[in-house]
Amino acid sequence: MKQPLPDRDDLLTRDETAVALTAAGYPIRSATLGTKATRGGGPPFRRFGTRSLYRWGDAIDWAEGRMAPRTNGDRDGGAPVAATA
Repeated sequence: MKQPLPDRDDLLTRDETAVALTAAGYPIRSATLGTKATRGGGPPFRRFGTRSLYRWGDAIDWAEGRMAPRTNGDRDGGAPVAATA
């Protein structure tokens, strides 16, 4: 059975964040989040003692922001598809 996604204000551990992002369709490993936490480029997080905590809303916004624009599927990469009304 599919687990519901967290609420936007829920705080998740790094492992929980990786699981939730993957369930939301953005596959990522906890180790990748850890690397991005030290090198930059990952979702914002806060420290509580030795634990990194991610607000779910920040994590999902970060993942959605990394999506490339839709293309028309041409082999040459194609032009981005304009949004339709």
